Amino acid sequence: MTKLQEYFHTDWSGMTGTDWFGFLLTVFVFIVMVVVYFWVLNPKNKDSLESHRSMLIDEDERKSEKQDGR
Repeated sequence: MTKLQEYFHTDWSGMTGTDWFGFLLTVFVFIVMVVVYFWVLNPKNKDSLESHRSMLIDEDERKSEKQDGR
């Protein structure tokens, strides 16, 4: 084995339950992030995402109007 292969070698049978949980969680989060990136960066979804661009600002304005009694 080369040094690089030795460095990245994993003892799969020696992994504990916590190790497996962390491994599977990491793989799951990676897959979800890839799907989200493709969804967000897809040009056909631009209009639906742009419609929510100022959602937080609009909500703050509505809250301030309610507090002012308008």
